[in-house]
Amino acid sequence: MALIVQKFGGTSVGDTDRIRAVANRIKTYYEHGHKLAVVVSAMGKTTDRLVEMAQELNDNPRARELDMLLATGEQVSIALLAMALDGLGVPAISFTGGQVGILTDTRHSSARIQEIDTARIRPYLDERQVCIVAGFQGVDKEANITTLGRGGSDLTAVALAAALEADECEIFTDVDGVYTTDPNKVPSARKMKAIAYEEMLELARLGAGVLHSRSVEVASKYGIVIHVRSSFNNAEGTRVVAEEDVMEKVVVRGVTLKSDEARISVIDIPDRPGLAANLFNRLARADVNVDMIVQSSGKENQNTISFTVPRSTLRVTREVVDAFIAEQNAG
Repeated sequence: MALIVQKFGGTSVGDTDRIRAVANRIKTYYEHGHKLAVVVSAMGKTTDRLVEMAQELNDNPRARELDMLLATGEQVSIALLAMALDGLGVPAISFTGGQVGILTDTRHSSARIQEIDTARIRPYLDERQVCIVAGFQGVDKEANITTLGRGGSDLTAVALAAALEADECEIFTDVDGVYTTDPNKVPSARKMKAIAYEEMLELARLGAGVLHSRSVEVASKYGIVIHVRSSFNNAEGTRVVAEEDVMEKVVVRGVTLKSDEARISVIDIPDRPGLAANLFNRLARADVNVDMIVQSSGKENQNTISFTVPRSTLRVTREVVDAFIAEQNAG
């Protein structure tokens, strides 16, 4: 009997038929005697729709209230999945991030997990109830709801697996593993049986959407084996493991493509030591992930800095850059 943490993404629970299919899959594991904690995302495009609704009312909603709103998406999913399991005769109970003991810092929309207190969930697991946990969310020390940002449900699953000392963490998604490149664009792409944490981390940072980099970092730190599998078939997927556990050694592990990047160019910056570092430190504090950086000389004693960021962070990037430029002009 193993303790397994599973995660089902938004596509996997996109409608009631898919939720029923997930419940049947979980039932199979339950009947094999496993203890199960199941992390789920919001259904389909729920989070996007909630953001659109918020922006119809306020172009720039406060981060605290936005987190309160977005956290409801996962709460719908966990309740429906618990109901589906009950209907199949499988005892189940749902928990929000706060109820399951996920404590974060106070950074709304991109909170970092500080610790997970498993005291509440363990008795239910010991009684062999399936514990359904809302991904993507937690609470800060003042009990304010926080969200973990992009890839937050993956992170929830891996962090919970670490806290529970689970035997394995299975990430169920709409693909059946990690491929050498995007199989939708390159039909000859090959699925890998295993990949090292370091290699998966690089692929994730460079645009491979199957896992988020923060979840891989936590898995590597605590030695959690991640098994990436499809929600729609029973095929073996790809295991993300320590490097010494990967039998096949290759020079190039995979190729990724990013299509949601935006380029920012800051023109005619004075050529003074520390200015570029100042800009990128500000972006880091704003949780903007800068990818490619190119710096070139233009006019005498002036430079141009160009860099790329995820399109989803374009607004906050522009705010940081505008403040930086205003400060330079004032000086």
